[in-house]
Amino acid sequence: MSEPTRLDARKHRVFQEDVDPNALDVTDRLTEAGFQALLVGGCVRDLLLGATPKDFDVATSATPEEVRALFRRSRLVGRRFRIAHVRYGRNLIEVSTFRRSHAAEEDERHHSEEGMILRDNVYGTLEEDAFRRDFTINALYYDPQTEEVLDFVGGLSDLDNGDLKFIGDAELRLREDPVRVLRAVRFQAKLDFKLDNDIIAHLDDAAEWLSAIPPARLFDELAKLLMSGYASIAWSIIAPSPLRKALFPNTPPDDELVARAMENTDTRIGEDKPVTPGFLLAVLMWHDYQARTAEFAAEKKPPEARTLAASETLSEQQQIIAVPRRFSQFVRDVWGLQGRLEARYARYIERVAQHPRFRAAYDFLLLRAETGEVTESGEPVEEIAAWWTTYQQATDEERREMVDARRADQPKKRRRRRPRRGRGNRAE
Repeated sequence: MSEPTRLDARKHRVFQEDVDPNALDVTDRLTEAGFQALLVGGCVRDLLLGATPKDFDVATSATPEEVRALFRRSRLVGRRFRIAHVRYGRNLIEVSTFRRSHAAEEDERHHSEEGMILRDNVYGTLEEDAFRRDFTINALYYDPQTEEVLDFVGGLSDLDNGDLKFIGDAELRLREDPVRVLRAVRFQAKLDFKLDNDIIAHLDDAAEWLSAIPPARLFDELAKLLMSGYASIAWSIIAPSPLRKALFPNTPPDDELVARAMENTDTRIGEDKPVTPGFLLAVLMWHDYQARTAEFAAEKKPPEARTLAASETLSEQQQIIAVPRRFSQFVRDVWGLQGRLEARYARYIERVAQHPRFRAAYDFLLLRAETGEVTESGEPVEEIAAWWTTYQQATDEERREMVDARRADQPKKRRRRRPRRGRGNRAE
């Protein structure tokens, strides 16, 4: 290994004052205990770019067990990559042990037949740790003790040029962990960097290899991508690529509803408003859900058709991306409420407005209205959305009048009269 490029961090406007005090406490205590400890990854990259890091990660020569013994409020997580989480109140500092790319013994690292890393707890030196990371711009280290930035892999040059490159052979790095292609899209969208041609050349292969990734892990990575604040740009990259077919095979690449939902989510994140992956999942699968509903409607009543369509759509998507139950139920609720919002049956209006998912369903309806969608009965969704907007802004009296107007326009449901029961014979 060659000596790293060392830069005076202060000359590049990276100051200790900009670093999370808890992260500095972790590096200080590890150093005092005789271990190497440096900040690494995205936090160093963002500091050099003049941005505020979201998280601060530490890399150290201490093993996970040694970190655990040193910090009382810590725990070890992960089997594939064992790391330590050191907790400071609600804040969490992730501490990883230096690893190396090549195992001295065959059983120290486990690969699948396709070359994907299944378990990697092969510890090494600082230099070896730099070369086994994925992107050059994420393999930069900041030493709080010397206040230097260390670069072993040319990451500083790529950072200056706006290039997003893997360390080493792109095909090998993607084969080792196909999820890296989604990380590449996320960083490309967030940083507006150029994706290396070697990565672009293997997008088809990476999309195919994603099928070997556990669906639960794919959900986690997808949630990071969509909740990054750059979902719109990320989707514009994914939609025309083979990655969309691998992740959402039934979502049209030019779906305007998806594009608007991504923009809306980014805006909400920018305004520090709550967002949920469930909303975007409902949008991404809406086209497929509608198509299945139409198929079932030929033989089933509308409520049953919608229920069956939701189950089939979610079940098929779950084979690719494991959507946690709290989000899949959110999707079902938002879809199910669309029919009730459209119908506006007088006797159910107040109940619908009180539903816990009403606001999310209403926002979904607004997006549908923006795309010019029309219901199966031919009514513009825009008119329905306008009715619900007026209803929410109205006084109690005005709401009663709106409900009465709907009641007058809707045919009354005739009740079937039950036969009167006889009193039977009484004992004299």
